[in-house]
Amino acid sequence: MHFVAIVPLRLGVKLSLQKVRSTFMRIIAGAYRGLHLKTLKGDRLRPTSDQLRKTLFDVLGASTGGSRFLDAYAGSGAVGIEALSRGAKWVAFMEHHRPAVELIRKNLKALEIEDGFEILPMAASTALERLAQEDPPFDFVFLDPPYAGINEYHHFLRMLARSSLLHATSQVIAEHSRHCLLEERYGPLTRTRLLRHGDSQLAFYRLRAGGVQQAGNPPQQGDQPA
Repeated sequence: MHFVAIVPLRLGVKLSLQKVRSTFMRIIAGAYRGLHLKTLKGDRLRPTSDQLRKTLFDVLGASTGGSRFLDAYAGSGAVGIEALSRGAKWVAFMEHHRPAVELIRKNLKALEIEDGFEILPMAASTALERLAQEDPPFDFVFLDPPYAGINEYHHFLRMLARSSLLHATSQVIAEHSRHCLLEERYGPLTRTRLLRHGDSQLAFYRLRAGGVQQAGNPPQQGDQPA
């Protein structure tokens, strides 16, 4: 889960390279490219690394532009902000942890982003129910629960698969530990790709067409590490 706050680097402040690497993140590309983000301290916090976000958006490519993007278990909203930076037309930030919700608000305010997003400060199941009642489907859904919360992954993906929040070409991406075994299928959602990067993995899911795996998207469990 990615918990970050925007902090400017001021001239004259001396920071060792080691401290910068362990403290700061950045937006990879787009309108806010190069902006530095700072992670909150705490053993339970696990920010999505710059390299893993780069891998994610390299795969999504230009299709991020103009898309509807759901950043679930958003932390500070680093992934959703990256999507906005790359031209997403609407991003929903789903996060129930109060300090993280405040970080999302502060980050967006610091970037002077005033529209094109919504923040859902509630549990995932409640947020999905509300979105299904009020919102059209999303083109991309990214989820990053705590790595130890395997049941949270299963519950979210099963609930999402039963919802009206996906269309035929939607992509669902779950970031998880390589030691965490997600299912290949959650109802009509089928895993089509698995990318490894260090201890982390990105699992890509799509809806099956008529119960059959979509053509052109065969499962790729053996993908090379990113």
